[in-house]
Amino acid sequence: MDLWHFILSKLDKAIPVELLAVLESEGSSPGRKGFKMAVAADGEMYGTIGGGIMEYKLVEKARHRLAGYENVVSLMYQQHDKKHAKDQSGMICSGSQLNAFIPLSITDKDTIEKIISTEREYIRLSTKGLEAVDETTAIFQYNSLTDWLYIEAVNKQPVIHIIGAGHVGLALSELMNYLGFYIKLYDDRKELNTMDANTFVQEKHIVNYESIADQFDNTANDFAVIMTIGYRADKLVLKQLITRPFFYLGLLGSDHKIKTLLEELKAAGFSAAEVQHVHTPVGINIFSKTTREIAISIAAEIIREKNKDLPTGRSADL
Repeated sequence: MDLWHFILSKLDKAIPVELLAVLESEGSSPGRKGFKMAVAADGEMYGTIGGGIMEYKLVEKARHRLAGYENVVSLMYQQHDKKHAKDQSGMICSGSQLNAFIPLSITDKDTIEKIISTEREYIRLSTKGLEAVDETTAIFQYNSLTDWLYIEAVNKQPVIHIIGAGHVGLALSELMNYLGFYIKLYDDRKELNTMDANTFVQEKHIVNYESIADQFDNTANDFAVIMTIGYRADKLVLKQLITRPFFYLGLLGSDHKIKTLLEELKAAGFSAAEVQHVHTPVGINIFSKTTREIAISIAAEIIREKNKDLPTGRSADL
């Protein structure tokens, strides 16, 4: 949301802004679909559309448009190779991206305020400019440079449930907050110092682990990581959450602990598919030792799972 606050701060002062948005990307494009950047007429900028020489050139184009008071929406392809005769970005990473230039002025202030206030959950970009709209689906339709439509959900933070408010939970909360997640923290201990010190989460819940399943609803797009104080509590929580449709479910623990726990779950009747759905031991193996290193390994795995179906131009084996 910082991008929209930046734009609003400029429009409040009647400073025009050029919104740059990546509408579509392919291959190893440095700018991905949904990337945005704002260039203000006073020289300040916020965000990115991919960086490098390409971004420098497009920022200069945006400044030229602002200086000439160009109020027409325009699109611009960028090809990241030397094979194409035109629209070369100056980069050789391969792939391409389609960028929109959307002029914004004080007349767009109401639209930006609606986006920030979550009064509207989608934005629509078209030849008409930027609009805040009520929609249900994100789409991109392209017929020509003058006939296209882009709709995107905004104010949709991914949600992560961290069950266990200890030291690793605190470190993971800080990272996931930095990455833009909406964080819900749970523990069964009252007056826990690491929970009290956790200023990175949006919600804190003191719960009874015996009935923690009652806390969750509509979790198909959510992430959850179990890291309670010990084996018994981990097992108690996992038995309730393993059948829930989380997008990602992780469990912290040593190899021996995990092997024992999963064998007990299988013996209790949980299916192989349910057990395999759990990411455990949680995190990418980077030989982490400290709480922050462990949190980084977990965050990296979550990012990989969140983005695995997006086009990257990289091998799936990497």
